[in-house]
Order: sequence, then C-alpha cells, then structure tokens
Amino acid sequence: MSEPNDATFDIVILGGGSGGYAAALRAAQLDLSVALIEKGKLGGTCLHNGCIPTKALLHAAEIADQTRESEQFGVKAELVGIDMAAVNSYKDGVIARLYKGLQGLVGGAKNITYVAGAGKLVGKNVVEVDGKRYTGRNVILASGSYAKSLPGLEIDGERIITSDHALVMDRVPSSVIVLGGGVIGVEFASVWKSFGVDVTIVEALPRLVAAEDEESSKALERAFRKRKINFKVGKPFEKVEKTDNGVKLTISGGETVEAELLLVAVGRGPNTANLGYEEQGVKMDRGYVLTDERLRTSVPNVYAVGDIVPGLQLAHRGFQQGIFVAEEIAGQNPAVIDEAGIPRVTYCDPELASVGLTEAKAKEQYGDKVKTYNYNLGGNGKSQILKTAGFVKLVRLEDGPVVGVHMVGARVGELVGEAQLIYNWEAYPAEVAQLVHAHPTQTEALGEAHLALAGKPLHAHA
Repeated sequence: MSEPNDATFDIVILGGGSGGYAAALRAAQLDLSVALIEKGKLGGTCLHNGCIPTKALLHAAEIADQTRESEQFGVKAELVGIDMAAVNSYKDGVIARLYKGLQGLVGGAKNITYVAGAGKLVGKNVVEVDGKRYTGRNVILASGSYAKSLPGLEIDGERIITSDHALVMDRVPSSVIVLGGGVIGVEFASVWKSFGVDVTIVEALPRLVAAEDEESSKALERAFRKRKINFKVGKPFEKVEKTDNGVKLTISGGETVEAELLLVAVGRGPNTANLGYEEQGVKMDRGYVLTDERLRTSVPNVYAVGDIVPGLQLAHRGFQQGIFVAEEIAGQNPAVIDEAGIPRVTYCDPELASVGLTEAKAKEQYGDKVKTYNYNLGGNGKSQILKTAGFVKLVRLEDGPVVGVHMVGARVGELVGEAQLIYNWEAYPAEVAQLVHAHPTQTEALGEAHLALAGKPLHAHA
C-alpha cells in the first residue's frame, strides 16, 4: 500500500518482532490503523535468530541422544553422525513455514501498512524511514535486542562467535568453550554435547542458570556432570587469545581453557542505540527504555514493549505486552501483566520450567510464612517410561496460595501452562488437589505435589 510522504496512523510501531507484530495484529482487530516498521525480517529475533531455530537444534540433539541410547529401550540403532547441512535444512524449513504464515497474517490485515526499512524516532510521535515520515497518534517502541559481548572480547564470527553465528554453522566443531551459563549458554552446551562436541561452560556467577531457583540449578549441574558437560562457576573471564588451533580463555585465578571455538553467551542487550529515543525525551537506563506498569514511557502516547523494557527477555513476554498496549490504546483498560506470572523455560536436557517466585525471593518477601515441597519424578510413571529424572517443587504460603512452581526433567516445559494457571489464579494446594490429572502423564506430578501439600500424599512422602 503506497502512502503520502507524511502518513498519519493511530499507531506507528518501530520493530516487527514478537512484541511489535502482536501489537499490530491486535490493534488491527480493534479497528486501529497501524504502520509496522521493520528493518530486518518480520518475526524478529525469536523467529529467525532465537527461540525457533535453537529449539529446532535442541530437537535434533534429542533425536541424536535417543538414537545413541536406543538399546536401553530395546531398539537397536546406530548413530552414524550429524549432517549439519541436513540439520540446518530442517531448521530453516521450520522457520520458513512460520515466516510465510506470519507474512500472510500481517499482509492480509487491511488496517496494517507494513514498512520495510530502518526507522528512527525523529519527533515525539514521528518515525522516519528512508526519508519518509510516519506520524502516529501513538507510537510503540519494539526494537528488540542483540547478542552482547564483553570488553576485551572481539567477535570475529569464526573462532569467537555469538549465538547468531552458532545458529548457521555448517559443521560440528570438536570442542567449544561457552562463556555464560544462563539460558542461551546451557542450551547451546546441551546441543553441542548431544552432537558429540567437548563442551566447557565458564560462568562468573556461583551457579548455572542463576536466575532460577537454587535447587533447579543444582539439579541441572548434576545432570550436566552426568552428561560430561564441563562447567566452571564463580569464574569471571579475564582474557582470550587466539591459538594455532582455536582459542585460549584465561579465567580468574589464572586458569586457562582451550578449545576450537568460543561462544559468547553473556546475554542480550537492548537494541536502542541511534534510534532517536533519548533525543525525543524518552527516559532510558543503560540502553533500556523505562516504562510504568502500563508500559508508558516518559513521553505521552509513546509506549515500549519487549526486550528493550527491563525485565525478562522472553518472546512470549513481548508478545503479551504487544497485545496489552494495543488494548490500552484502544481504551480497553487491560489488566496489568504480572512479571512473576510469566512462565520461564530453559530447553536444555533436562528442561527447566518455572513460574512465580523462587524459594529465596519468596522468603525475602514473606519470611517464615513460606513452605516448600519437592515431588521427585521417580514416583511418576510417565517420567519413568521416558527415563528422566527431576522434580516438581512448590513454594507456597502457610495457609495460603502457591507462589512459585519450579520443575526439572524431560518435557517439563509442556507442564508450565498448568503451573502458570496455578500461580496466576492464586490457587491453594487443596484446590489443585481436586483436579483430575490423566494417567500416565507428567502432569500427574503437579497433581501429586499439590495432593501432598494439601495433606494427602499418595505416591509421595509428606
């Protein structure tokens, strides 16, 4: 759709990732006119450089492990090798199908004008793209994030790489150092180990996935030791040197680790530089856009969503925030999103899934009113069939609701949907205990844990 040189819309959205496109689609449903501006590909990091491609690699890794370990299920199979060209073809096919579907949704919405190009905020309600100005009665900043590095670490895309490079590698390296033991780091470490790579994780914080409940971290560390994934925690990086065969990393205490590649997985930074935000009066902090609980910035009628807003950098958070802002602009007064109620999943082997408060955070907030219960997956039939170990841990207030659910084990990411209902609806253990969980499924583990907290443990010790 061609527009005059200074087109006016109800909403101008800068960024077409999970937050931006969700806002555009919901606003279009609510009969608001939208200009959606994206310099890269519609779908953003999640679809093209994040959630979808990494999970495709993790599924291929799971198939490799299942083939390698098939005899324990009475199936004779042999893992001949990993064909990275074929793995990438499978991964890219998944992305392409989702991308085509998303293009169809946005392209087919009569109220959305899609603008391909790099936008910049040049007025409090004006975004400029290639000399053309798009004025919005409201503006949504949704410019996403980039893979961060550290001072003294020069990313060359060959020996020192980010997750962006790792997702398009055409070979399986012999050894990798993963700098960073957060979600991105442990997921790539898990993939590479399944592909037969010698992996060492180096993490400055005292434990892997340090944002999760401490017991979840410990369970993951035990599982990684069993899988022979090496890791060094509480070890800040000091310097990196290139060697004849790869890289040598020096960590605190002078210890060195060598490998063919170094993956820098130290998190993602807000993509806000040179986009005109501060010049137009948008309050920032270390590159992040500051908002109130209704996602309003310091500039009237300018909102921000997704990875540029301080908090969890999760596609589904940005997606929900996009819907929220579209409804807010349309005058629907949606309920404020509870950040703690957003489910979190780490898709390594074993998976980690959680929602609500960790035990430590709950005790900080509620003191000695906090009670916890761990249900071991050893008592769950489906988990035994899958040959997975782990637990469901509940954090609850004495005579009160469940305020945190933490799970470790194969496929527990699929259980977090029920867990988020339990947390967000402030359910009491006795209420969840009344629900019937199908047998044999892993959801029974959630049911059994709540039965135990309700004072009637059956397949568990109270």
